[in-house]
Order: sequence, then structure tokens, then C-alpha cells
Amino acid sequence: MEKSCRLAVKAIPNAPRNAVAGWLGDALKVKVHAPALDGRANDALCAFLADTLGLPRRAVTLAHGDKSRQKLVAIAGLTLDEVKSRLTPPPAGL
Repeated sequence: MEKSCRLAVKAIPNAPRNAVAGWLGDALKVKVHAPALDGRANDALCAFLADTLGLPRRAVTLAHGDKSRQKLVAIAGLTLDEVKSRLTPPPAGL
């Protein structure tokens, strides 16, 4: 059976650079450099998450929230626990 999950994301467009800004409860806060114009921030968000997770670009798609900062991203190939472990930085000092 194919592994997949959905991840709640709070997107921050027009950031100086693409970066994972941390967790807000169950939602991942992600800064994207692209502006929220013509879907460019959504494309940049999906591409950045795919690259960060080590997945092909087609494995990360926007499931809900294309005009909102609150988004739901569908991720194929990983479980939610695997996604969280790859996106959570290690504790300081390790």
C-alpha cells in the first residue's frame, strides 16, 4: 500500500528565503520567497517541501487552501510521522 499523508501548513509568502519556521500545533509554518500572486507561492511551497523531504516534486500537491495562508498539502510516499521527523530540527547541541 502506498504511503501518503496530509499536512496542515501555514504559508508566509514574500519571505527573504524559503525556510521551515517551526510548528504551530499540528501545522507547519513555512516561509516562501515567492509572492502570493498567480499561484507562485503555492508552487514554491510544494517544490520547497518536496526538496526538503527528499521527494520528487509531483509527490507534494496542494489539497486545499490555494487562496489562503492556511493550507492542506498532500504528500505521497511518506507517513505523517516520517514527514514530521524530517521537518523537525534536531535538539540543539547534537
